[in-house]
Amino acid sequence: MALQFRLSGALRPMLHALALGSVLAAPAAGDTLRWITFKPQGAGDAQAVTTQWLVDEFARRTGGRHSIEVFWGGSVAKTGEIPEALAVGVGDFGDIVTPYFPDLFPLNNAVGLFIPQPMNALEVGLFMERMHATYPQFSEELARHNLHAIGFRPLEEYGLLCTRPVRSLADLKGLRIRSYGFAYPKLIEALGAAPVSIATAEAYEALQRSIIDCTPIGPALARGWKYDEVAKYYIEIPFGASFGHILAMNLDSYNALDPETRAVDDQLGRDYLREYTRVLAEDVARVRALWAGELGVEVIHFPVEEFLSVLNDPGIQSVRAGWIERARAAGLPADEIVEAFAFRPRS
Repeated sequence: MALQFRLSGALRPMLHALALGSVLAAPAAGDTLRWITFKPQGAGDAQAVTTQWLVDEFARRTGGRHSIEVFWGGSVAKTGEIPEALAVGVGDFGDIVTPYFPDLFPLNNAVGLFIPQPMNALEVGLFMERMHATYPQFSEELARHNLHAIGFRPLEEYGLLCTRPVRSLADLKGLRIRSYGFAYPKLIEALGAAPVSIATAEAYEALQRSIIDCTPIGPALARGWKYDEVAKYYIEIPFGASFGHILAMNLDSYNALDPETRAVDDQLGRDYLREYTRVLAEDVARVRALWAGELGVEVIHFPVEEFLSVLNDPGIQSVRAGWIERARAAGLPADEIVEAFAFRPRS
């Protein structure tokens, strides 16, 4: 394996268990694979619901010859440990939060470095499918870490959830906005606000205690984390969909599948994108209805012209230029690829 992971303390006993043939070890028949995820089983959101859908479909499409056992809620590996856990074989499948690993997967983080961008969740997923099908460099980047993408799970289109109304650029000046990655800090600064690095799990309290004023998020995730209990203004500012997650396999596990099962796996990854985005759209509609009713969240449409006025900011452009440089160095036609990110506001 090209990448030498520095294993966390949490993973070492898991690897020891594998060596001893514990419950996490693959059975001798090799017909039960392991899915490790940070998602709680009872979350009830589109991500958890469609993970179970994929598991059930895998068993059905292989005629019961193969199955997947899911280890939910970070019970085997936490969010930040999943790439290394998959790489060394603690799990066969897992969901990798791609923006958390920009240095491991720079090419596969393209969408996250081009915020804002015009695509919705399905379009982002189709874009990633096309990149992997057209340019081997995307798959090779994962293969260097003993990983293989079977599918993609984009996040919903994002806006800003705030504790106060924001109706113009002037209202954004000086606000403290949750930030992560490389693109959002530069965009937030260009909007005249201050980026604040806050973990997802800490954002509820940060909004409640006025440590931050806003967070970039979509309706379904905002409801899932219950942020809308403490922040009652959703600003429709067109960030576009975030990339989100790679549905990944340990490359050795993928290569060990018989050709028929591998074909099922490949098709199921493509079908997953359609099922996930269908469920996600239903979830978003449900949350928006709740906001308009009992939850009382005001939806504010931000003036698109004002938003467009900041997109040539040098900070925003420097992040994009960095990805273009790395893509060109990898032999990719970067200028053609980034045309997909040209901001075209929806009517």
